[in-house]
Amino acid sequence: MHVAQLHSNIDDSGRNVLLIQLKKIIEERQLSARFQPIIQMSDGLVLGYEGLIRGPSDSPLHSPLHLFQAAAEHSLSVTVEHLCRRIVLEQFKLLNLPGKLFLNVSPECLLQRDAKHGDTLNYIHELGINPENVIIELTEYQPTHDYALLHEAVLHYRQMGFEIAIDDLGEGFSSLRLWSELHPEFVKIDMHFIHGIDKDAVKQQFVRSIQGIAEKSGSRVVAEGIETQAELITLRDLGIAFGQGYHIAKPHANPAKAISAEVAKALLVKQYKKTAPPVANENIVTIKNIIKSPPFITSSTLNNEVENLFLADPKLKIIPVVDKQIPVGIINRHAMIDRFSRPFQRELYGKKPCSVFMDNKPLIVEQNTSLQQVSHMIVEADPEHLINGIIVVENGQYTGLATGPDLMREITKMQIDAARYANPLTQLPGNVPINQQIDRLLQEHSTFFACYCDLDHFKPFNDVYGYQRGDEVIQMTSKVIAQQCDINKDFVGHIGGDDFIVLFQSDDWEHRCRKILQNFAEAISEFYSIEDRDRGGYISEDRQGKKVFYPLISLSLGVIRANAGTYASHHQIAVAAADAKKQAKRLFGNSLFIDRRRETNSGN
Repeated sequence: MHVAQLHSNIDDSGRNVLLIQLKKIIEERQLSARFQPIIQMSDGLVLGYEGLIRGPSDSPLHSPLHLFQAAAEHSLSVTVEHLCRRIVLEQFKLLNLPGKLFLNVSPECLLQRDAKHGDTLNYIHELGINPENVIIELTEYQPTHDYALLHEAVLHYRQMGFEIAIDDLGEGFSSLRLWSELHPEFVKIDMHFIHGIDKDAVKQQFVRSIQGIAEKSGSRVVAEGIETQAELITLRDLGIAFGQGYHIAKPHANPAKAISAEVAKALLVKQYKKTAPPVANENIVTIKNIIKSPPFITSSTLNNEVENLFLADPKLKIIPVVDKQIPVGIINRHAMIDRFSRPFQRELYGKKPCSVFMDNKPLIVEQNTSLQQVSHMIVEADPEHLINGIIVVENGQYTGLATGPDLMREITKMQIDAARYANPLTQLPGNVPINQQIDRLLQEHSTFFACYCDLDHFKPFNDVYGYQRGDEVIQMTSKVIAQQCDINKDFVGHIGGDDFIVLFQSDDWEHRCRKILQNFAEAISEFYSIEDRDRGGYISEDRQGKKVFYPLISLSLGVIRANAGTYASHHQIAVAAADAKKQAKRLFGNSLFIDRRRETNSGN
């Protein structure tokens, strides 16, 4: 008992000491600013700086984490944050740093009444800083619940000229909700997804997905926590616009106004972006696989009755609205309860039909729609559908509801499975999914054209120009091939090394093959020295050590027509396609050989 009391006294004493230190820090403004550059990944130019704060170096409150924890415990969060904001702004102006300032602001502080009276704007004007160069970076120290009020506050700041950024995207569901609600100009990916991304196909897929949504929603992506050159290059090749991290520059009281020569050189080395592989017939797993059957109501159901349904079942998040088997809308639990929590809303709308509150433009899809296609629909339409769910129909009639979490869980599983067998250099499907795709097409009695793609004179190129340059040629080849394929019909796989395969179901497959050869011929010359390019080749030693002249790398395509009537398995198709490729390689330069012998023999 006495021991417990002693510990309690020590804890109380310690808290009192921290409170005294905290008050002294506030009164004497004992805080200092650090700035970490955020750069453009395309050219290394500095976009701006994130303003960070530090307490006294000899204090347990030196760390911003400890500083804000202590402030929260003593109800001084807003006071401390306003002080931090002023000190960062003052130092940014004093240092005359170029570009934009990312200013950390918590939603809690943003929602304070005094935050809406223009204190920050007035102070910025006093310092002579243009609000258009200040980005309000929302950093969550605690969960945000009042999204409507936060949206109103953000709108207020935008009207004053500020832009908005969301920090630590991917760390929790709330950050995704903030993105959907606020439509920020910048989103910063949490560093967990950046660490080791060069060796992690799943993290690469996550970042690709974020990049895809950002492109559709008008946001720009910043990758935080870049600590190695390999991470930097991978993110650049994935198309991420901006980067930040220790490998670029550490936070500093007087930061450099340009990046180091080492980082600049790494960014300017020419490489080709790794592209997500087109996958044919993505309806292997459809939305039907994740349908649920929550209770549904008609559009004439009264709002009071809808509220009672939600109150009776705390796990009920969404209620579809269906009239005569035709879905007409959807009601979200949080939106409904939020409306009823406002003054006089229950009295005004409780006895009115739910159609006044429902979302009358839900995402509605047929039950045989693939999960990948649904994902694309959400990106094209509105990420809000991930929260509200997707109504599933059969020939237009209601069959059930698919939730956003279930959709993301299933897609993530599919992506992990795909990544497990993907080629690490190009991220294209490897031999296992290639064989599975061929066998599935044969089982479905589908007719398709198997195109075997192989580089000519590639090994001596590696010997002369090095394996790194060779890898870049392979990446370029995968990009050229993938760009000429229909993502909804054709399948691209990387067999290994410099060998690829395309399973065409596009009617204009031959035209696509010729475009691949044309685009490859235009791109390959960039990988040679001017001298070798002008003379059309280069000198290398053969296996006997003799000097031999080799022409520029060319691409050979061998094509066969495949169907279940002619072939029984992927093994037979592999042998036939490889034979067609050998015939193509006998032709000079970039070549296409179409094997029509089996078509004749099969009577086609």
